[in-house]
Amino acid sequence: MSWLRALRDTARAGMTVERARLEPLVALRAAAGLAIVIAAGLALLGPGAAASSAFGAFMAAIATFQQSWRPRPVLALASGLTLAVSTFAGYLVGSAHIGLFLPMLAVWTFAAGLMWAAGPTAGIIASGNVAIMLVTVTLPTSVPQAAGHAAVIAAGGVVQALLIVLFPVRRWGAQRDALADALAAEADYARRLRHDPVSSFDPEPLMKARDAAAVTVRQARRRPAELHGARGLAWGSPRTESGGWVRPVLASLADPAVGAPAEGPARDRVRELLDAAGEVLDAAAHAIRHGDPVRLPAPALAVLKAPDLPEVFTGAPLRAARRLAALLDDVLETAEPGFGRTADPAETMLRPTVPALVPLALKAVRAELRPGSPVLRHAVRVTAAACAGYLVGHALPFGHAYWAPMASVMVMRPDFTQTWSRAVARFGGTLVGVGAATAVVQLAQPGMYLSGLLAVVSAGLMYVLMRTGYAVTQVFVSAYVVFLLGMGGVRWDQTVPDRIALTLVGGVLAMLAYAVYPAWETPRLRTRLADWLAADGRYAAAVLGQYADPAGARRADVREALLEARDARIAWQEALARAEGEPVRHRGLSRAAAEGAGDALAALGRGAMLLEAHLPDRDRDPVPGAAELARAVREATGAGAKAVRERRVPRWDGVRELLAGWEAPGPDVLRGAAGQLLESLDEVSEALRP
Repeated sequence: MSWLRALRDTARAGMTVERARLEPLVALRAAAGLAIVIAAGLALLGPGAAASSAFGAFMAAIATFQQSWRPRPVLALASGLTLAVSTFAGYLVGSAHIGLFLPMLAVWTFAAGLMWAAGPTAGIIASGNVAIMLVTVTLPTSVPQAAGHAAVIAAGGVVQALLIVLFPVRRWGAQRDALADALAAEADYARRLRHDPVSSFDPEPLMKARDAAAVTVRQARRRPAELHGARGLAWGSPRTESGGWVRPVLASLADPAVGAPAEGPARDRVRELLDAAGEVLDAAAHAIRHGDPVRLPAPALAVLKAPDLPEVFTGAPLRAARRLAALLDDVLETAEPGFGRTADPAETMLRPTVPALVPLALKAVRAELRPGSPVLRHAVRVTAAACAGYLVGHALPFGHAYWAPMASVMVMRPDFTQTWSRAVARFGGTLVGVGAATAVVQLAQPGMYLSGLLAVVSAGLMYVLMRTGYAVTQVFVSAYVVFLLGMGGVRWDQTVPDRIALTLVGGVLAMLAYAVYPAWETPRLRTRLADWLAADGRYAAAVLGQYADPAGARRADVREALLEARDARIAWQEALARAEGEPVRHRGLSRAAAEGAGDALAALGRGAMLLEAHLPDRDRDPVPGAAELARAVREATGAGAKAVRERRVPRWDGVRELLAGWEAPGPDVLRGAAGQLLESLDEVSEALRP
């Protein structure tokens, strides 16, 4: 993709307004916290302290809106306390000499850039620390006053945390939505299988539900039972007595290679079962999302419990139909409020506490301190842009020089698409927001308290519309800043030209930093694809190992390999999405090759999943040849992954020769799925062939 097209497409994406589910009560609570802090600051400490405390409450509330499963009060406190430390440390250095503040800004910004290794929430909070430090370091005039400003900033975070505790909105709402989305995705999958028996399934909702299931020790004692029981059936906890999970059983029932024939009465009954399964899963998703009793149409349950199943199905399809009915019974039971299974401590995934998270974050950061790391490159870029913006801002004949580096820090992300789209959205939103706020100031001539009220209203609208797009957010952020500065007596004509010009400077510096020192995803696509191929191979080999030794093989090996394969697939999808907007050539992996290989690997994982849906019981005899096939698949996919990284076409001669003379006396599903595995591997090679 050319630079011109890449800039045009990402700019359009940055200005897009998204339709998202709004959370007005959560936004009202955040705005109320900001109002309390501003009102108390104005009444007790004056406009300067009110502005400082407002920054703390404002950023703490933003932190609680981030995509994190950690308790919201913890995020608010972490944001408020780290902001207080940053601003106080910045004043101690910056008040001595402006030349000393620049090295500190570089160190602080570099550390903030590295925090993206610990996750986007940590990265966003750290970036906010640098941005607010640039602003508030100019407010105090003495060390005691700087300590007071730091204290009121921390108090703003404490107020937001207390409001979350005292006025909770939709307890466990994010976890309920994640699990409901996973069940709804499986319901949609069941309906698609009616028309396309080999339809693909994106595991992202299942992985999101799994992430949401990790809780702190305190949360584990309070988690609703339905959020524990149903999540295992959705994304794959240790196998239940019902004999499997929902998604593999749906796929095995629909696929003609291992399930019912493609046409005839059995296929018609499969379509009825899949439609009924979709209705059951949708009903369970609705109940879990809203905490309501399950309302299930009686005809759907009647289809699943049909007494004539043995007359229509035999063998593997009959087992799959019975397992599906049993699994959906479990889903309905666990989705019913108050009647779900209680959490087993051995099955609970515990999230580390905040103190325990510190060494994990440091470990993640150390892992990125290597040449070629995208996070390290981001840290270098954002540091250079922030320092250059700070110098340029002071060199230009404007006031408020901090706006240039602040714009750079807030728009820059580790990937090109987000950085450029956010830069365009920030400038466009700033123009609209500053213009609208200036018009209000000119017409209303608000005093101190009315300016504070207008700032709170602007922040509240931003909280409500935060998930609709960065451009919309920046409209209200810009208005908020104009009113907040007006609360302290700063006239609009002292801020509007400065903010617009320096925001443009910051955005330009951010883009120049990425152009000079990029971290393109496109050249790494082959590595991501190779990782997915190897992970799928390990998953298939782990499943085949269960057939080779039903009594001795560990069931946990299959689950661990499945999760690794899902992680690798999602990493590939995210990398491919980032690469599509980059202004670079494919460098050995064209878009067509990437799409073809991705589809083939999705089919490879699906073939292994079909085998998993019919794992033999522990008292069954080993299937002759399964151990050799497992070893051949593991070795072939490992060698194939190496070939992909080295820009060679992988070969599967070992698997092909083994299957050519293989007459497995085991279940039909093993023979059918094994053939699908080889077919998928051949499709990978065909997609990568020059």
